[in-house]
Amino acid sequence: MNKIPMTKHGHQQLKDELDRLKKVERHKVIDEIETARAHGDLSENAEYHAAKERQGFIEGRIQELQGKISNAEVIDPTSMSGDRVVFGATVTIYDFGSDEENTYQIVGDDEADIKENKISFSSPIARSIIGKRVGEEVQLKTPGGQKEIEIVDVEFK
Repeated sequence: MNKIPMTKHGHQQLKDELDRLKKVERHKVIDEIETARAHGDLSENAEYHAAKERQGFIEGRIQELQGKISNAEVIDPTSMSGDRVVFGATVTIYDFGSDEENTYQIVGDDEADIKENKISFSSPIARSIIGKRVGEEVQLKTPGGQKEIEIVDVEFK
């Protein structure tokens, strides 16, 4: 099976979610099912069916998380250095078109959150800049057209 790259922080988030699902959510939904069963006829019991559906979702998510965690390739950006853009790097880019600088960290698919300036390594921007060095200019194909950017800084934090 292919390894799934993720940062230490992302790996810990998945482990925390798995722990919460197993220790809290799983028990809560079992209680909901028991309560709904106590209401009688299950064939027309919407609470029961909703709880069973939620139970199926929780069990599916637990299996998904266990698979991702077991196949994780955990990368610690703080142990890396250099001026080349790689997974885990925090990259500052200058967009010539908008005359703006933006900083992004390149992370795993499950960690990506644009509000926190974390982009997936499989995103178009990250795929375009991985392997490039500080000072290099890159042409990006975006839905809005072609963009030209420059890699201003690469940090590992």
